[in-house]
Amino acid sequence: MARISNEQLKQLVEAAIFVADEPISAERLQETVLLDLKVSQKRLKAILDELQLDYRPRGVQLIKVASGYRFQSMDSLAPWLSKLWQEQAPRYSRALLETLALIAYRQPITRGEIEDVRGVSVSTHIIKTLSERGWIKVVGHKEVPGRPALYATTKAFLDYFSLGHLDELPSELDFTALADTVVPDGQIKPDSEELH
Repeated sequence: MARISNEQLKQLVEAAIFVADEPISAERLQETVLLDLKVSQKRLKAILDELQLDYRPRGVQLIKVASGYRFQSMDSLAPWLSKLWQEQAPRYSRALLETLALIAYRQPITRGEIEDVRGVSVSTHIIKTLSERGWIKVVGHKEVPGRPALYATTKAFLDYFSLGHLDELPSELDFTALADTVVPDGQIKPDSEELH
């Protein structure tokens, strides 16, 4: 087994995360690019922590999500960076977002339970859209007549919303305040204090 200096290890880990087409976990790094090197989990964790600190003040940051580590631009830069893409980001209906929030906060949950909280029926299209995005999945069936499906969020949901775990979701009180920042067309209002 070859040895590698901390500087070389840092460069290799940084490059591996950069070229990966999806978040990459520490375990996957050790099973692939670091397989032939003597790198302990503790040493790799220290390098990843150091890289996160290095990138913290920059426009691009190294973040840990449920599936592993990835580089992404700072959230506060989104209103300006979005101009690079001709396509508009998909806009989701309030009903879809409410349904997703209920699944995230109260999982596992049935469609009927979602309807009870919302006070209106949940369309099949909403469940299909959330499933196609990979944000929710069926995790079982409730032991009641009809055995309705139980829905929960996925790692893809956590990754998309830059979360490592469900406990990183804002509290329901904070979520309500955040929901008030969404303008009617589904876009997030940029913070008027930033980048002026």
